[in-house]
This record gives sequence, C-alpha cells and structure tokens, in this order.
Amino acid sequence: MSDQGRLVAGRYRLAERVGRGGMGTVWRADDEVLGRRVALKRLHEQPHLSADELGTRDERMRREARSAARIVHPNVIVVHDVVEDEGRPCVVMEYVPGHTLADLLQEGRTLPPHEAARIGLAMVSALRAAHEAGVLHRDVKPGNVLLGAGDRVVLTDFGIATTAGSPTLTRTGEMVGSIDYMAPERVRGLTPGPASDLWALGATLYQAVEGRPPFRRATAMETAYAIATDPAPPPTQAGPLGSLIESLLARNPEERPSAEGTERSLKTAADALKGRGELRDQPPPTRTRLRRRITTLAAALTAALAVGATLYATAPPQTNKPNKTASRPTTPTPIPIPIPIPIPIPQGYHLVHEKKLGISFPIPDDWTARTRTAEQVTYADPTGLAGITIGTVTPAGPNPADHFADIEANTKVNYPTYRRLRMQRTTFREQPAAIWEFTFQGRARPFRAIDLGYGREGGREYDIYLSAPGAEWDTHRPVFDHVRDGFRTD
Repeated sequence: MSDQGRLVAGRYRLAERVGRGGMGTVWRADDEVLGRRVALKRLHEQPHLSADELGTRDERMRREARSAARIVHPNVIVVHDVVEDEGRPCVVMEYVPGHTLADLLQEGRTLPPHEAARIGLAMVSALRAAHEAGVLHRDVKPGNVLLGAGDRVVLTDFGIATTAGSPTLTRTGEMVGSIDYMAPERVRGLTPGPASDLWALGATLYQAVEGRPPFRRATAMETAYAIATDPAPPPTQAGPLGSLIESLLARNPEERPSAEGTERSLKTAADALKGRGELRDQPPPTRTRLRRRITTLAAALTAALAVGATLYATAPPQTNKPNKTASRPTTPTPIPIPIPIPIPIPQGYHLVHEKKLGISFPIPDDWTARTRTAEQVTYADPTGLAGITIGTVTPAGPNPADHFADIEANTKVNYPTYRRLRMQRTTFREQPAAIWEFTFQGRARPFRAIDLGYGREGGREYDIYLSAPGAEWDTHRPVFDHVRDGFRTD
C-alpha cells in the first residue's frame, strides 16, 4: 500500500516520493503546522537486520541530522526536525526542488569546466564550513550534490558523517561510503580527515569533466585496489581545473591542497573561464607547509596559462635584446642583483602605495589596478594583455627557486607550449632570490613572462612578475625593471 498522503508525526503529510536509496526514501511532504514544503527522509523497514544492526542504522540517521544541524551555510542542507515514525527515525529537511549532480552526469555526460568550477566552489565552501564545525562528511559524491533553482548548489546526506568527539559507528574492517569517491587512506582502513573529503571532491570534479570516476574498474574490489595503488589518471577535458584535480587526487593526504587553497584555485579557474580578459587574479596561497603551497600555486599558474596570461613573471635579463639562445634552459652562475639607489619616479610613471600589502612601487600612468586581494595586486595596461602583479607568500621557503621548480614541473605536464628561458638562484637586496623567465602560447598569441621572487626563510616572500604578448615584449619589459628598482616595503 502506498504511503502517499500518510501523516507522519501528526504534522508532515507525505506528498510525493522524490528519491530512494538502499537505506531509505526521501519524500516531498507538507508541514501542516507551518504551511511549508519539506523533504522527509524515512528509513525502509528491514526485518533481516539484527537488533544491533537496526540500532546502528537508526543512530546513523540521528547522527546525520545532528551533523548537518551543526553547520549553518547556504550550501549545506538545512535540517528542521527529527521525528519518530513506526519506531524509526525520520529526518525533516528543507525541500530543494531540482536534481542531483549525479542525474546530470548519467550515461557519461559531462559539464564544461566553467560549470564544474562553479559547482566545485559551492561544494568546497560547504566542506570548509563542515570541517570548521568539526564534521567530516565521508560521502561526498555527485549523488549528494543537489542543484536547485537560481544556480544554488547544496551538499546533502550527512548519513555517515563523523563529528569530532563522537564514537564511530563503523565496525573494524567495514568500509561505509561509495567506493568510487573513497580516498586511498579510507580504502586502506586508516583514519580519515578533512583531506579525505577533498579527495572525494576531486573525484567528483573529475567525473564532472571526464564523464567517469577516475578509478572506476569492473568491480568494487578492483576499484578499491586501483585507488590504493595506482596514480590518478590525468584529466584531459578539465582545462584550467586539471592541475587542481590532480592535486586533490594525490594519494598522500599531506600532498593535497587545503580547503582554503582549493577554494582559491577554483576561484582563479572560474574567473579565467569566464573570459573577462587575459589577466587573472591568482593569489599565491599562505601555507605552513611548502608542499601544499606548491600544489595550489601550480593550479593557479596552469589556470593562467590556459587563458593566455601568467601568474609568474620574473626578473632582469642581462640585456634588453632578445636572447637568441633562450629556448635552451640554462643555469648561469648566480649574479647578485645590486641594491638600487633611490631614484626619481621615471617620466610617464606615478608612485602607488598598496597599504594592505605594505608596499610601494612606480607604475605607468595609463596602467590601472585590475584586482586586489589580501595577498596580491595586479595592474594592467589599457589592452588588458600586459600586466604586472606583486604577490606575497607567507612564510617564505629557503629560496623561491624551490617552488618555482615544482610549479614548472607541473606546468610542463599540462601545457606543452611552455618553454623555460631561464631559472636561477640569486640574491636581491641581500636576501635569497630567484629569477624565472619563460614563454607560452595563449589563446590567440604567444606570451612571455618574467618573475623575481625574494625573501628570507620564515618571513615574507615578495614576487614581482610581468607577463605580456611576446611581440610587444621589448615595449613592456622596461616596466618590470622600473617596478623592481622602485619597489619598497613599509
């Protein structure tokens, strides 16, 4: 007999079944007390389960409600109530009309990278809120992402979530969740952490752009083995999301970017994919671990390359003439960059002071600020194709060349048009420094970039980088020199 029309807990009338899973059914219901639509998740009757198993199942349901209720965020489902019906708990939630991401990806369908980035941004924002509330989701997957009206994205189904300080409901050797989205440490039976949810986000984004989960095999056992032992297959249709997805799918949790870094990289990629000019805001991440900083910087740089601009530009060549042997990487003897004597502002330039960053430097009169964040500022010429960015990284590593090299290794894999002109260690103002110069092919034209990074380990690193169309390099290259020589910190 159908349950449609039945009244639950004297208040919620079941109107329409909108979803069904192995554990329960989700109904659209009418709250007859407050006169609103709600979603009501009701467990199936399962007579084959023992009393202990039923108790665990019911407690999971209650824990789902408690976990979600701890998180107040527009991208997390709102829990209204928990009621009993025929001895089984029911969770009453907000009703989000729409469909799931899994519905959208059926039969190998894919999303364009810009839409995947938009959904990913909402998901990582929800995960940040959950982790800050001490909640691990543990079942992030397309089926648990609701796509509602007004482009709203909602993370739902906290049924197997864990909360800091709560005992586990999982027996030794038992894996609970969806294997395609289960991080390697979970497959190996190790204790999951926030990085495990981020791995699942990476697997979800991978499927969104590639049409399949990254490690899916013929059987669940083969899939689990591949997750635990195989390297992540590089995405081929992800565009500027590719490097971030690969970073999220790193086998070692310590090598994955944090939720904060992931959010920054997704914003960078989303902005790039909107096509609002070729210069993009790509803040270098603040990290206590250099390894995490590298992965996020790599994602930001590859996003810039995808749209024909670059994050990192580096420092002074030994001549203003084109380097005819520049296509071959060289490792010249480091030559200290002299400390400049204070000089007048060059003709056609004016001094700008970025108070939040505590820096001053000269900039051409017709260049304007395009983006500002807490960690960097970008100025661009009237065409928007040439620009200079001053960025900061805290804390600084032993030498900027270390993370430059790591970013370069990642970039070579994803962008075959990249060519190094030079990368060398040096000193600048008596501090460790590095210069990186390279070229790459943009969407419509070749570009050239140069970057000077300097700073003492443990302090603040400053990066001065210029990128411009290769054909106009001799015109724009002096801008770098003037900014570098006139650069001052408070």
